[in-house]
Amino acid sequence: MQSLGRHAPFRRDPAPSRWAYRMQRLWLTPLFRVLFRVGLPAFVLAMVVGLVLMDQGRRDAISGGIAHITEQFQSRPEFRVNVMAIEGASPDLADALRARLDVKLPASSFDLDLDALRAKAQQFDAIASAELRLRSGGVLQVVVKEREPMLIWRVSDDRLEMLDASGHRVAALASRADRPDLPLIAGEGADVAAAEALALIDAAGPLLPRMRGLVRQSERRWDMVLDRDQRILLPAENPVQALEALLALNTADDLLTRDITVIDLRLGARPVLRLAPHALVEARRARGLAEPKPTESDL
Repeated sequence: MQSLGRHAPFRRDPAPSRWAYRMQRLWLTPLFRVLFRVGLPAFVLAMVVGLVLMDQGRRDAISGGIAHITEQFQSRPEFRVNVMAIEGASPDLADALRARLDVKLPASSFDLDLDALRAKAQQFDAIASAELRLRSGGVLQVVVKEREPMLIWRVSDDRLEMLDASGHRVAALASRADRPDLPLIAGEGADVAAAEALALIDAAGPLLPRMRGLVRQSERRWDMVLDRDQRILLPAENPVQALEALLALNTADDLLTRDITVIDLRLGARPVLRLAPHALVEARRARGLAEPKPTESDL
C-alpha cells in the first residue's frame, strides 16, 4: 500500500488571509468605497493640476489661451450689436440720450452692461423709465417712457421748470409763452404739492379762463390768483372742498364779478371779503358814511 501523505497533491486553504479579510471588510464600508472611488481620483487630479500650475509660464499660457478662446467666442457675428434703436422719446431727447449712453458700435453683446446703461438713461429728468433689451439682428433696443409735463413752476423771476403730475422735474422752460397750455404755479415747495395743485385746477371749472396761477404760501396752503387782481386765499385743509363751496356761492350770487380783491376762505364756513378801494368808497356812500380822511401815508 502506497503512502498518500508524501505524494498527495497540495490543496489550498479556502479561508482568506488576514489582509484579504481586512480589505473585504473595508470594501463593505460605504465611506471607504466613496473615498476610493471619488476621493482618490480627486486627490490625484489635484496633485497633477498643482504640479502643472506651479510654473508661472504654464499659468500664463493657460490664462492666455482661455482669454483667446473667450474673445473668439464673444466676437462671433451672432453676438455683435450694430445698431441702437430708441423708442418712445422725442427727437431731441433721443439725441441727448444717445450722447449720454455713448455706446461705441459695433460691439459684442458681452461687453454691454445693460443695467449700467439703464441707470444712465434714467438720470434724465424727462425720462420716467427706460428698458434696454437685445434683439435679434444685432439691435440694442431702448424703450423710453417720457414724463408728461402737467405744470409750469416759476422757481424765480427768471427760472421756469416743467413738472409732471407727481411734481418731478421734466425740463427747464425758456419762456412762459412756450407752453401757454400748461397752468402756472409758484412759491417755495410748490413742486411737492403738485398733485394738490392739479386737483384745485380740475375743481376750478368756470374759473380756469380767468385763472393766472396758484401761489404756494408758507409751504402749507395755496392762493389762487385770477385776472382783475383778484385772489382767493384757500385753507391748508380741504382746499378743494372750500373752492367748490365758493363756486356754488358764485353761481348763486355772482360773487366774483363784483369789485372784490380778496376772498379769504381760511376760516371755513365764514369767508372774508376785501373790497376794492373805489368799491369800499361807494359802499360807505350808500350807507351814508363819510369817506375816511387820508392819512400821512396816503399823501
